[in-house]
Amino acid sequence: MESLLQDKVAIITGAAVGIGRAAALEFARQGAKVVVADILVTQGEETVRLIQDAGGEARFVCCDVSQADQVEALVSTTVTAYGRLDCAFNNAGFEGQVAPTLECSEENWERVIAVNLKGVWLCMKYEMRQMIQQGRGGAIVNTASVAGIVAERGFPAYAAAKGGVIQLTRTAAVEYGGTGIRINAICPGVIMTPMVERTLPQMSLDTFAPTGKPSGPLRRLTNRMMGSRSAQKVMVKMLQPMGRPGQPEEIAQAAVFLCSDASSFMTGHAMVVDGGMTAA
Repeated sequence: MESLLQDKVAIITGAAVGIGRAAALEFARQGAKVVVADILVTQGEETVRLIQDAGGEARFVCCDVSQADQVEALVSTTVTAYGRLDCAFNNAGFEGQVAPTLECSEENWERVIAVNLKGVWLCMKYEMRQMIQQGRGGAIVNTASVAGIVAERGFPAYAAAKGGVIQLTRTAAVEYGGTGIRINAICPGVIMTPMVERTLPQMSLDTFAPTGKPSGPLRRLTNRMMGSRSAQKVMVKMLQPMGRPGQPEEIAQAAVFLCSDASSFMTGHAMVVDGGMTAA
């Protein structure tokens, strides 16, 4: 059976770790030539080595997706190397400062929006421009989040950015559907990635419920309990009806599907992959 992305050329941003690395490996396993893009050089080059060791084809490009010239160079480098661009997974992003809305700094807001929202827009802009020039369509997938669908206490900038990614995806899909370019988004739930590992130790009632009861000694006790690793694991399981966090490979498989001909009549869709989190 032919692989889902046989001989396709794909860009994957944020591919040094987590979902991006899992996606790069899965895209390559499905037959794609993969351009691994990230600001983390050592980890990005390791992703390339993992692909090559498995018999795939890949190269690394250092790219800050919030910078237009670097994104343009990323697409140009891809075309110079492989002759075209068939699909892209715009996945680069980060959570930013963990703090409620009133305590979110302006610096944090601007950087989170720049990477998570502006970065997706810039990638789409230069990817679509190339695909239109080629004249044979293409597929683009953007990483949004369940944080763009439901409230995400403690992450106001991240939630705003991910909600923006969903609407940006829908808008561009409608605008450019006639060119043969399909544009969809993935909304992961809690996925065990370095980003989630970073945020779990910061969970506290003061961050996620900055006002209201409980207060005083009970609130302090609750904060201490939430700070324990065992309590964090229980809370992650409780958030998702399937009773476990997701794995990066499960998001990677969804991205492959949306970039493949198996989803040929899908565009403008925000696919939720969250273990039932937003259905509960």
